[in-house]
Amino acid sequence: MDVQLRPMRDDEFADWLPKMREDYGQAMIDDAWVLPEAAKEKAAADCEQLFPGGRPSAEQLVFVLEAEGETVGELWLCERDDMGRPCLFIYDIHVSDEYRGRSYGKAAMLLAEEEALRRGIDRIALNVFGRNEVARRLYLSLGYAENAIAMSKSLSAD
Repeated sequence: MDVQLRPMRDDEFADWLPKMREDYGQAMIDDAWVLPEAAKEKAAADCEQLFPGGRPSAEQLVFVLEAEGETVGELWLCERDDMGRPCLFIYDIHVSDEYRGRSYGKAAMLLAEEEALRRGIDRIALNVFGRNEVARRLYLSLGYAENAIAMSKSLSAD
């Protein structure tokens, strides 16, 4: 399988950022039980912090994932400090619906590892919502360890 990363072009970024922000907000609603208005506000605030004025800052690395010349998804990474150690942080990995189940997510994770090593970074970190079992299984299968688990319980009838 020939899967590669390439930096996202400006026109692709302009399309990607609002979609990613919307998906992030929806994931908070679906997987973390955040109230819709709070999820929307947090997604907007986080995106503005990381992409001031809707532009990537120098630390943000946004890639297109390509297979056989076709765009199959995106990968968003960032060099940052994590618990006192330098790491390449995976903010988002997305494989388009029509390409899921073909190991592109795994390939993207391995490409992220290569990018980290290319940059002289020996650690990768990420956050995943607890209810995202597909992603959690993938990360565990690749040797990622769960460092912390946040839990909650809804007492409403929902």
